[in-house]
Amino acid sequence: MFSSRSKELSVDQTPATLAPPAGAKRNRPHSAPTIISADMVINGTLASGGDVQIDGQVEGDVRCIGLVIGDKAEVQGEIYAEDVTIRGKVIGRIRARKVSLAATSHVEGDILHEAFSVEAGAFFEGNCRHSDNPLGEDGSSRRSQISHTSGAPAALFASLSPATT
Repeated sequence: MFSSRSKELSVDQTPATLAPPAGAKRNRPHSAPTIISADMVINGTLASGGDVQIDGQVEGDVRCIGLVIGDKAEVQGEIYAEDVTIRGKVIGRIRARKVSLAATSHVEGDILHEAFSVEAGAFFEGNCRHSDNPLGEDGSSRRSQISHTSGAPAALFASLSPATT
C-alpha cells in the first residue's frame, strides 16, 4: 500500500489560466471537472474556465465551458456555457452552443442555443430559440457589466464568446 520509494510526478510549471486561448472554441486541458457535491449549497455566481459538474444546489448564475447538472441538482439562475447537459432542475435562462435535456430534467426558462436535444420524459417550460451565435447575441454589454460587478475575470467571459473566422 505504501512504499518508501517516492514517485516522480511530471507537473507543468506554467501558470494555469482561467480562459482558453483567444480564437479557440474549446481548449480543455486533461483535467478533472470542478464538482459541486450533493451536500453543497452555493449562493452567488459560479465562473470557471473549464468544466463544471453540479450535483448540489446553486442559487446564482453559472458560467463555464462545459456543464453537467446531475439528477438531484438544482440551479436557479442564468447558465452561460459552450456545452450543457441537464439531468436535474434548472430555473432560469440558458445560453449555450449545445443543450441536452435528459429524461430526468426539469427546466423552467428560456433557452438560446445552436444545437438542442430533448429526451422523452424531460420537462421543459419556456421558449427555445435557435441562434448561430447564442453566446454573443445580446450578451456583449451584459458580459462586461457582469465581469465588473461580480469580480470574475473579464477574460473568462471573452473566452466564451464565439471565435471569429
